[in-house]
Amino acid sequence: MDKIIIHTDGGSRGNPGPSAIGVVIDLGARGIKEYAEFLGRRTNNEAEYEAIVFALKKTKALIGKEKASRAHIVVRTDSELAGSQLRGEFKIMEQSFYPLFIAIWNLKQDFKQVLFETIPREKNKRADTLVNRALNAELKPSKLF
Repeated sequence: MDKIIIHTDGGSRGNPGPSAIGVVIDLGARGIKEYAEFLGRRTNNEAEYEAIVFALKKTKALIGKEKASRAHIVVRTDSELAGSQLRGEFKIMEQSFYPLFIAIWNLKQDFKQVLFETIPREKNKRADTLVNRALNAELKPSKLF
């Protein structure tokens, strides 16, 4: 199985505030899949973690359990905190991250390998655009007339 590259982003307007995720999954010859989802009220860092959970679940669903067990996954995030914690470089101090970290840890077991890379924000523009699209769609002012 080829390497699968995933770009994730999570964001909130206010911290905490209305939040969303954006995920871009590059499946190589099988194409690129994009997802944006509104989360509700979260901190920015919680949204970053939830984007990674979503991405790993969606990747497994797209390729199936058997292919997942042979897949090499690279998750690229612009979150220094999430990337460093998931690589084991930083301790997790915020209790709200524990269930998300455990979910990611458990999802990692479904794949041959999962690596977490922290990338500059400018190299994560598509995922960021998806976050903002989901937020804008949810928060747009309603018009009565």
